[in-house]
Order: sequence, then C-alpha cells, then structure tokens
Amino acid sequence: MNAFKSLSIAGAKGFLRDKAAVFFILLFPLMFLVIFGLLFRDAGTDKIKLAVVGDGPVVRALSQAGVVETQRFDSADAAVATVRAGDLPGAVIENGTNVQLRFAASDQNQSGIVNGLVSSVVDKANVAATGQQPRFTFQPSQVEDDSLNAIQYLTPGILSWAVASAGVFGAAMTFVQWRRKQVLRRLWLAPVSPATVLMSRIGVTLGIAISQAVLFVGIACLPLFGLRLAGTWWLSIPVFLFGMLAFFAIGLLIGSFAKTEEAANGAAQIVVLPMAFLSGTFFPIDRSPGWLQTVSQIFPLRHMNDGMQDFLVRGKGIEALVVPSAILIGFTLVVGFVATRVFRWDS
Repeated sequence: MNAFKSLSIAGAKGFLRDKAAVFFILLFPLMFLVIFGLLFRDAGTDKIKLAVVGDGPVVRALSQAGVVETQRFDSADAAVATVRAGDLPGAVIENGTNVQLRFAASDQNQSGIVNGLVSSVVDKANVAATGQQPRFTFQPSQVEDDSLNAIQYLTPGILSWAVASAGVFGAAMTFVQWRRKQVLRRLWLAPVSPATVLMSRIGVTLGIAISQAVLFVGIACLPLFGLRLAGTWWLSIPVFLFGMLAFFAIGLLIGSFAKTEEAANGAAQIVVLPMAFLSGTFFPIDRSPGWLQTVSQIFPLRHMNDGMQDFLVRGKGIEALVVPSAILIGFTLVVGFVATRVFRWDS
C-alpha cells in the first residue's frame, strides 16, 4: 500500500505540474461544452414567422398558435413583396371566406412546414364552421422528455470524449516517458509488483476522470446552460467507470509499443479524434448514413456515449445498463490482455 500510495501521489503531482496536460485534458474539452452549449442553447425555439393580411378565424388561429409569430400588413402586395424578398417564408391573406397562402419555394423544408401548418388551421376552421363534431381525433405527444435539449445531448458526449482523451493520452504518454527516463526499469528492479504500478496509474486516471465529471456536470447545470439530470443519473456511474478503464487499456497498449512521446501523441490522436466524430460525440449518430452507424458500433466511445446519455438525461432503467457495460468490459479485457503481453519495461 505504501508503494501504491507513493506512486499515485507522484503521478497526480506530475499531472498537476504539467500545465499543458491540465489544459488539454481538463480545460480544452470543457471549452467545447461551453461553446456548443452557448451556440445551441436556444436551438429549436425559433417560431415560424408568417405575414398575415386581414382578420378572420384563420388569421386569429395562426396568431394564437404557439409555434407561429405573425407580422401584420395592410395590403397583400406588401406582404407578398416581403416574402419575395426572402424576409418571411409565407404570407396568409384572408378576405372573407377566401384564404390565400403565398410562400417561397426556395426552401422546400420551410415551405412544406408552412403549407402543412396553414392547411391544418384552414381544415379546423372549416370543421368549426359546419357546427359538427369532428369524426376523428388527433392527439400528438412527445416521446422524449421535454428537457432533452442541446445541452442534454452535448454533456454526456463531450464528457465521454474528455474521459477517453484523458485515459488514452495519460496512460500512453506516462508509460513512454517513464520508459525513456528509465523509471520503469527502476520500478521493475524495485520491490514493487507490476500490479501496484498499474493500479496506481488507474487511480490517477480515475481521479482525473472524476474531476472532469464534477467540472463538466457542475458547469452544465448552471442556469446559463440548464442541464437537468434524470432520476436514474446514478446508473451512469458504472458506464463511466467501465469507459474509463476501456480507454486506459487503449492508452496502455499505445504506451507499450510507442518509443517516443511524439509517436505516442500521434497514435493517441489517430485513435481518439476520429472515434469522437464517428461515435456521436458532437452530433447525433442516428442522422448519419446507415453504414456509418454500423461501423460506429465497433467503437467503445459509441457505447459509452449511449450509456451516459441513457441514464444522465433519458432516465432509462437498469436494464439499459447491460449492453454498454458488457461491451466496455469485454473491450477492456481484450485490449488490456494484449497490452500486458506486449508491454516492455525497458527500451
């Protein structure tokens, strides 16, 4: 225990004294969270803006709709000119029982939304005018929790990426430096077991990961960003720990064969950065092509992202813990076994 304590303290002090490591492992990923959180804080809250002319049941219904912001014009020509100039996606002109929609077709997505919205309002007005009860009822409801906004998606993904970076870079760079400076050789000759050396590095990596989690979640929960944790957030802790071990194993493997810090840094970059983009860290992976979604299943970061999101923000039950935990544990065992077979104490 004395050897484990001494090595752990030495590793922690070495990390804190390396200002560049502190910046790139703790502050650099946090910058992404802050920047993306501020950029997309109000994403999806903009209302559809429509020009309206006249006053009738359709125009009043549009004005009262929560998703529409209306701008009144005195004449149809003025309203159409605004749409033609690209300032508004459409203009609704109501004159008695005649309702016209003039829209810009240059943006097909926007024009489709405007057409569907106005058509729905007109249909409801026609049904109301007949004085009959509608035969069919329509009850829309949202599947996800209302709190699932941009920060809810970004926090689990960027936190997982930060933990992955810390695990891979920290382990790889440390073992390469120790080997080059003959520290590993001295430890090998000293009365210290390899398990103690390995556990001390895992302990340092765990401490860094916990610091990242507290820092990220604490800042994301500020009113400026508005992160709200789900009731089963605590189930993300096993996924967090298994993910940390998986990426520590990758770092151990890279540190086993890399001969210089430059080689270790390059190999870690090749592993972590593409994995972040292919695992849904910065954007939803379900919006990518099908073949890419299939490929992403081989990356441990994909399963850590999914597991952290399932519990931190989606509130899934304990049954959702099985798949990500099993994959991350299996990945750790396989890569860790390979790393211990090729690990060298001396250059």
